[in-house]
Order: sequence, then C-alpha cells, then structure tokens
Amino acid sequence: MQNPLASIARRWTPSPRTLRRAALSVVVMSVVIIVTGGTVRLTGSGLGCDTWPKCTDDSLFATPEQGIHGAIEFGNRMLTYVLSAAVGWTIIAARSTKPWRRGLTRLGWLQFWVVVLNAVLGGITVRLELNPWTVAGHFLAANLLLTVAVITWQRTREGDAPPRPRAPGPVRKLSWAIVGVSVLLLVLGTGVTGSGKHAGDSSAVPRMPWDWTFAAHVHAIAAWVVCVLAVAMWLVLRVVDAPDDTRARARDLLLVVLSQGVIGYVQYFTGVPEILVGLHMLGSSLMWIAVLRLALSLRERPETGPEIPAQANQALAAA
Repeated sequence: MQNPLASIARRWTPSPRTLRRAALSVVVMSVVIIVTGGTVRLTGSGLGCDTWPKCTDDSLFATPEQGIHGAIEFGNRMLTYVLSAAVGWTIIAARSTKPWRRGLTRLGWLQFWVVVLNAVLGGITVRLELNPWTVAGHFLAANLLLTVAVITWQRTREGDAPPRPRAPGPVRKLSWAIVGVSVLLLVLGTGVTGSGKHAGDSSAVPRMPWDWTFAAHVHAIAAWVVCVLAVAMWLVLRVVDAPDDTRARARDLLLVVLSQGVIGYVQYFTGVPEILVGLHMLGSSLMWIAVLRLALSLRERPETGPEIPAQANQALAAA
C-alpha cells in the first residue's frame, strides 16, 4: 500500500513553475510570520492569549474579553496554519516532481520540523510569560525557517548535479564572511530587543540584564561590518567580471543594508517608535534573504538528465 505522498506523486506531476511557486510561498510566509510576530510584541499583545496551545484555559479561540490584544495574538497563531499549508504544498510538489528529487523533498520536511520547533518555542514563550531568552530563540528559529525556505527556493531553480563555483575562491570566502557576520548581526539584534522598550506586554516583563543602548551600539558595529563587506563584495565582483545575476545580488544586498542602517539610526534617535521597529524587522528578513541569495549565486548546479541515444550517436559520429 502506497503512502499518501507516493499516491499523489503517481497521479500528479507539477510543472517547474508550480514547484518554484510552492517554494517561494514558504519564503513569503516566513517573512510574514516574522513581521506579524514583531507586530504582536510591538502592540503589547504577547500575552493576548495567556496560554498555549489554547488561547485561554477554557477556549481554543480568542474571547471578546481579551479585546484587541487577544485578536492580534490569536491571528498570528492562525497564520502558522497558512505557513504549514505552504510547507505542505512544497513537500507534495517536491515529492511529485519527475524524476523524484529526494534532496528537495528532504528540504521540505526540514521546513516542517522547523515549523514544529518554532510552534513549541512559541508555546514555551507564552507559558514563561515572554521570557526574553525564549523570545530571542523564537525569533532565531523563525529565521532558521527562512534560511531553509530560501535554500529550497534556490534549489528548485537548479539541477541536482554537484555544485560548481562561479567565482574565485577568495570571493566565495568573502561571501561566507558576510553570512557569518550577518548571523551575528541577527543574534545581537535579539539582545537589543530583549533589553529594549518593547517587552511585548503591558505587564512587568523581565528584560535581558544589560542596558539596551549599549546593546544597540554593539549591534550597530556589526551592521557597519556587514555594510563594509557588502561594499567590498560589490566592488570585487565587478573586478573579477562575475556573472550579471551575481552582481545584481551584491547590489541588492548593499541597497538593503544601507536602508536598514538608515531605519536603525532614525528609530534610535526618535525614541524607537513601533512603526520603525516593525520596518526594521521586515528589513532584517529582506537583508538575510539578500545575503543568502548572494552566497548561493556564487555556485551553480546544472540540471542532469538521462542521455538521449540519438544525441549520443551524433556525438560519436562527430568525434
């Protein structure tokens, strides 16, 4: 007896465009979840649903007594189901592709397990009444999902042959330096959030044990390092005459990093208004996507397929 995925795969073959759209839907929903999660915190709705997995001890849904905060938190939880549907679509499409791409299917299942991990972390965060360390873990797990989603999306546009470099070794090492410092930047950002003004609820929520302005300064230093590396990459790729799409990825990263820097400094000097913090969170997701796309564009995986006999005979005759 076939399992459900194998049964669907026997009856349906998605087009490459459908497969790419499925993978892209997870990227989009990952960004949406990050931004709406930030909205929950910035509106003070982190404990709008005061327990998990239910919204209250007696109700799975938000109640009128919980007001707008309950509606916002419950709405964010419901988006997890939309995200899960996107992940499920990707798994089914990857499994149904002919020939079956096992690596792509495994990436889809990895997305599923990261969603499960983040749901559990979200529940722990609520039960610990917005402990800043679990809030930070929740955010980083959301970015882990975004990472896997972007890699999956890129793999749908490639074949399954071993990767081949498209730029010299030092350039690829520079791209990994950008990836590493960007990870550090995201982690340091959670330190600003965990010690800053927007705790996620109107009640007394514990904060990380350091001054948020100091954390913001350290975060800014890491941002400047990313900016310098992005400029260096943009210049180097022009010198080595890299492919046009790779240079475009470097340009996109530079533009996003500069925009993030402007938003970050404006929000710092204007008292960290909620709208700018939300834009900064959106920018962090776009920056991370740009970083990953740049790194992935420095190698290629040509499509492989069965050799056509007529073509093989022609090649022998030509030889």
